[in-house]
Amino acid sequence: MKIVLDTNVLISALFWLGPPHKLLKLIESGNLTLCITPPLLEELGDVLSRPFFSPFIKKHNTSCEELIAAIFEIAELYSDKEIGTVVKNDPDDDRILSCALVSEAKYIDTGDNHLLYLKKWSNISILSPQQFLNHIRTC
Repeated sequence: MKIVLDTNVLISALFWLGPPHKLLKLIESGNLTLCITPPLLEELGDVLSRPFFSPFIKKHNTSCEELIAAIFEIAELYSDKEIGTVVKNDPDDDRILSCALVSEAKYIDTGDNHLLYLKKWSNISILSPQQFLNHIRTC
Protein backbone atom coordinates (compact mmCIF):
# COMPACT_ATOMS: atom_id res chain seq x y z
CA MET A 1 0.00 0.00 0.00
CA LYS A 2 1.47 3.32 -1.09
CA ILE A 3 1.49 6.24 1.33
CA VAL A 4 2.96 9.72 1.51
CA LEU A 5 4.24 10.97 4.85
CA ASP A 6 4.32 14.69 5.43
CA THR A 7 7.66 16.05 6.62
CA ASN A 8 6.28 16.56 10.14
CA VAL A 9 5.40 12.86 10.31
CA LEU A 10 8.80 11.79 8.97
CA ILE A 11 10.60 13.95 11.53
CA SER A 12 8.47 12.53 14.35
CA ALA A 13 9.08 9.01 13.08
CA LEU A 14 12.84 9.51 13.11
CA PHE A 15 13.22 10.97 16.59
CA TRP A 16 10.29 9.87 18.75
CA LEU A 17 8.24 6.80 19.45
CA GLY A 18 4.52 6.86 18.70
CA PRO A 19 2.25 6.44 15.67
CA PRO A 20 4.67 8.04 13.14
CA HIS A 21 7.43 5.69 14.32
CA LYS A 22 5.07 2.73 13.91
CA LEU A 23 4.42 3.84 10.33
CA LEU A 24 8.16 4.00 9.68
CA LYS A 25 8.54 0.45 11.02
CA LEU A 26 5.75 -0.74 8.69
CA ILE A 27 7.58 0.90 5.78
CA GLU A 28 10.92 -0.63 6.78
CA SER A 29 9.30 -4.07 7.02
CA GLY A 30 7.83 -3.74 3.52
CA ASN A 31 4.20 -3.63 4.63
CA LEU A 32 3.80 -0.05 3.37
CA THR A 33 5.49 1.78 0.50
CA LEU A 34 6.72 5.29 1.22
CA CYS A 35 6.37 7.57 -1.81
CA ILE A 36 8.49 10.71 -2.06
CA THR A 37 9.50 13.37 -4.57
CA PRO A 38 12.68 15.47 -4.82
CA PRO A 39 10.94 18.57 -3.37
CA LEU A 40 9.84 16.55 -0.32
CA LEU A 41 13.37 15.21 0.18
CA GLU A 42 14.68 18.77 -0.10
CA GLU A 43 12.14 19.98 2.46
CA LEU A 44 13.17 17.15 4.81
CA GLY A 45 16.80 18.22 4.47
CA ASP A 46 15.92 21.86 5.11
CA VAL A 47 13.99 20.99 8.26
CA LEU A 48 16.60 18.56 9.59
CA SER A 49 19.33 21.18 9.12
CA ARG A 50 17.60 23.62 11.48
CA PRO A 51 19.50 24.18 14.73
CA PHE A 52 16.52 22.89 16.72
CA PHE A 53 17.09 19.34 15.44
CA SER A 54 20.85 19.26 15.96
CA PRO A 55 20.61 17.78 19.50
CA PHE A 56 18.24 15.05 18.28
CA ILE A 57 20.54 14.15 15.41
CA LYS A 58 23.53 14.02 17.77
CA LYS A 59 21.58 11.94 20.30
CA HIS A 60 20.94 9.35 17.58
CA ASN A 61 24.63 9.46 16.60
CA THR A 62 23.88 10.27 12.97
CA SER A 63 23.85 13.20 10.56
CA CYS A 64 21.28 15.03 8.49
CA GLU A 65 22.75 13.48 5.34
CA GLU A 66 22.58 9.96 6.79
CA LEU A 67 18.94 10.40 7.78
CA ILE A 68 17.99 11.64 4.31
CA ALA A 69 19.92 8.76 2.71
CA ALA A 70 18.08 6.29 4.96
CA ILE A 71 14.69 7.71 3.92
CA PHE A 72 15.76 7.72 0.26
CA GLU A 73 16.77 4.07 0.57
CA ILE A 74 13.37 2.89 1.84
CA ALA A 75 11.23 5.15 -0.37
CA GLU A 76 10.08 5.05 -3.97
CA LEU A 77 11.10 8.26 -5.71
CA TYR A 78 8.66 9.96 -8.10
CA SER A 79 8.96 13.05 -10.28
CA ASP A 80 7.16 16.13 -9.04
CA LYS A 81 4.14 17.44 -10.92
CA GLU A 82 2.65 20.93 -10.83
CA ILE A 83 -0.95 20.68 -9.61
CA GLY A 84 -1.75 24.35 -9.07
CA THR A 85 -2.80 25.76 -5.73
CA VAL A 86 -5.07 23.50 -3.72
CA VAL A 87 -4.18 24.49 -0.15
CA LYS A 88 -4.66 28.24 -0.33
CA ASN A 89 -3.60 28.89 3.31
CA ASP A 90 -0.31 26.99 2.82
CA PRO A 91 0.60 26.37 -0.84
CA ASP A 92 3.75 24.47 0.22
CA ASP A 93 1.39 21.67 1.28
CA ASP A 94 0.54 21.17 -2.39
CA ARG A 95 3.85 19.28 -2.70
CA ILE A 96 2.40 16.52 -0.53
CA LEU A 97 -0.72 16.32 -2.68
CA SER A 98 1.39 16.28 -5.84
CA CYS A 99 3.47 13.38 -4.54
CA ALA A 100 0.37 11.36 -3.69
CA LEU A 101 -1.11 12.09 -7.10
CA VAL A 102 1.95 11.13 -9.18
CA SER A 103 2.68 8.03 -7.09
CA GLU A 104 -0.96 6.94 -7.08
CA ALA A 105 -0.82 6.68 -3.29
CA LYS A 106 -4.19 6.30 -1.64
CA TYR A 107 -3.16 7.87 1.68
CA ILE A 108 -1.39 10.93 3.01
CA ASP A 109 -0.36 10.84 6.66
CA THR A 110 0.10 14.26 8.18
CA GLY A 111 -0.16 16.31 11.33
CA ASP A 112 -0.79 19.46 9.28
CA ASN A 113 -4.23 20.95 9.93
CA HIS A 114 -4.44 22.52 6.46
CA LEU A 115 -4.18 19.07 4.88
CA LEU A 116 -6.24 17.26 7.52
CA TYR A 117 -9.05 19.74 6.90
CA LEU A 118 -9.33 18.44 3.32
CA LYS A 119 -9.91 14.85 4.56
CA LYS A 120 -9.93 13.64 0.95
CA TRP A 121 -8.56 15.03 -2.28
CA SER A 122 -8.61 13.40 -5.72
CA ASN A 123 -9.54 10.03 -4.18
CA ILE A 124 -6.63 10.29 -1.71
CA SER A 125 -7.50 9.98 1.98
CA ILE A 126 -5.72 12.42 4.28
CA LEU A 127 -5.33 11.11 7.81
CA SER A 128 -3.28 11.61 10.93
CA PRO A 129 -0.83 8.77 11.66
CA GLN A 130 -3.10 7.42 14.41
CA GLN A 131 -6.17 7.57 12.16
CA PHE A 132 -4.26 5.67 9.49
CA LEU A 133 -3.09 2.99 11.94
CA ASN A 134 -6.69 2.59 13.16
CA HIS A 135 -7.87 2.36 9.56
CA ILE A 136 -5.46 -0.40 8.53
CA ARG A 137 -6.30 -2.39 11.66
CA THR A 138 -9.93 -2.53 10.54
CA CYS A 139 -9.20 -3.49 6.93
